[in-house]
Amino acid sequence: MPMNGFKLLAVGLITVACSSFFAASAERPSSTNLSGQVAAPHSQPALPPNIAAILDHIYSAHTEIAILEAHRMQEQNPNHPLGYILEAEARWWTIWWDCSEFKYGISMARHREKIAADLPYLDLAAKAYVLAEASLVQHDTAEMRLYAGMADALTARLYGLRGEARNTARAGVRARENLQKALALDPSLADAYLGLGLYNYYVDTLSAMARVLRFFMGIPGGSKEEGIRQLRRAIADGQLTPALARFYLTINLHNFDQRYEPALEVISPLVRQYPENPLFRLAQGDLYAKLGRKQEALSAYQAAEACEVPDEQCRKKVARLVRESTAALRLRPLDIAGS
Repeated sequence: MPMNGFKLLAVGLITVACSSFFAASAERPSSTNLSGQVAAPHSQPALPPNIAAILDHIYSAHTEIAILEAHRMQEQNPNHPLGYILEAEARWWTIWWDCSEFKYGISMARHREKIAADLPYLDLAAKAYVLAEASLVQHDTAEMRLYAGMADALTARLYGLRGEARNTARAGVRARENLQKALALDPSLADAYLGLGLYNYYVDTLSAMARVLRFFMGIPGGSKEEGIRQLRRAIADGQLTPALARFYLTINLHNFDQRYEPALEVISPLVRQYPENPLFRLAQGDLYAKLGRKQEALSAYQAAEACEVPDEQCRKKVARLVRESTAALRLRPLDIAGS
């Protein structure tokens, strides 16, 4: 299978020096967080009450509503990175749809050309990183380390999709370093496990390449099972990343491991929680198809096309992906489970 943005992101991360998690946490001064509360060490960030609504709009494919809500957060807290991170996350899914294609029995984003339309996304990620770093100059906190890591992960994600290995590596190493430091300060910060879990998974996926790099650079390997455990930790205990961790775990189990039944179990709660998002229904349909459950696959594809997505370009892309998925389904043998 050709190298896609996910694998290139892994290559970028592998090609930079990295180390295992810090074994112990250290006491640091507490800081005032976005909700105005004082965050004690070893506690999840206290998030404002509207976060749940913004995340719901992002993953329900109501991008414009989510962006407006993120703008209000930025206006109310211009020096806090989270509003900019959330807006970038909302914009990411427009990018995803724009370069999605159906190949190898799965609809996903595979490659994106470098275009000017990506600048607002990159600017938001850069703004979030600068604000997090400014806060860290005052107090080194797990929360701000998390946001700095998330900001760079947003940047690395797009560079990986565009095939820019050097830029991917530069952003990726900073992201990993900050996520490690966040967990050193607060091992209970489950959102940090998303990025670290993906690293462990992809290093194992690219084991042949990683062995060569480890020989020359002394870089530790990874374990897909450890990565899966970390992604499940983000799903179970994270505040900001459960939906994203669930989606990426589904893609990984499908695309790299051909573990279709476990992947179906991972994606199905997303379909139930966000029934208006055609992306999750397409992923579910692709898995049903791989399992030879044609009627259920067809129903999932039809449900994806029936989703009332506000964005016109997204609707057109969904319709095209449904046509291609359905056409492939008709060509499949009755039972391809395990293929």
